[in-house]
Amino acid sequence: MADIHIVRTHTLGLAQARKLAFRWAEVAEEQAEMECTYEEGKTSDVVRFERPGASGTLKVTKDHFTLDAQLGLLLGMFRSRIEDEIVKNLDRLLAEKEPLKAFEHGLKKHKAGKK
Repeated sequence: MADIHIVRTHTLGLAQARKLAFRWAEVAEEQAEMECTYEEGKTSDVVRFERPGASGTLKVTKDHFTLDAQLGLLLGMFRSRIEDEIVKNLDRLLAEKEPLKAFEHGLKKHKAGKK
């Protein structure tokens, strides 16, 4: 099994980070066929996600995101590529003034490109 561990700091605060993570979970369910559960806490939240060949958690706090994922044998062969894409997309989002708006804009562009 291949593991991915990514930590990224942010300045969103818990409320905005929570909105972004919750929206990510919705999209993961819709587009990546993930089963996601969202556990809201007082100082942090946890998104648990699972699909055949991959499972993990996304911890959300007022100042960082921590992603831990386990990839099965097939997806594990692409661990580096998957990790690179996650890092690239997350860093790009967190560099935006309004990450949630940037996320929605990216989704629209992605959908338009599929047509």
